[in-house]
Amino acid sequence: MRTDLVIVSEYCQKCHIDPSFIGLLQEGGLIDTPCVEEGERYLFTSQLRDIERYARLYYDLSINIEGIEAIHHLLDRMSGLREEVRTLRSRLRLYEPWDQDVYDAEDVF
Repeated sequence: MRTDLVIVSEYCQKCHIDPSFIGLLQEGGLIDTPCVEEGERYLFTSQLRDIERYARLYYDLSINIEGIEAIHHLLDRMSGLREEVRTLRSRLRLYEPWDQDVYDAEDVF
């Protein structure tokens, strides 16, 4: 028994999510349901946090799947840009003294 997988139907029942929502997320490329055994679909436990976030957007805020895809793309892009800023700051420290107060004020974005 693999402990890194969760049965979709059980997860949906416990979290009060329509199983078709999981299918929509998979079709949109937001999650992957890799295993199908005996008619059951499975989720990786590593995806559960993202699924909960998508469910809140979908059910609580009434954001459609296309909107969730756009939000996901923008959040990924922001994460990449933050990492790029960190990398550039570390490279800049090699050439200039670093003033912590100046950089802390810019981290607000």
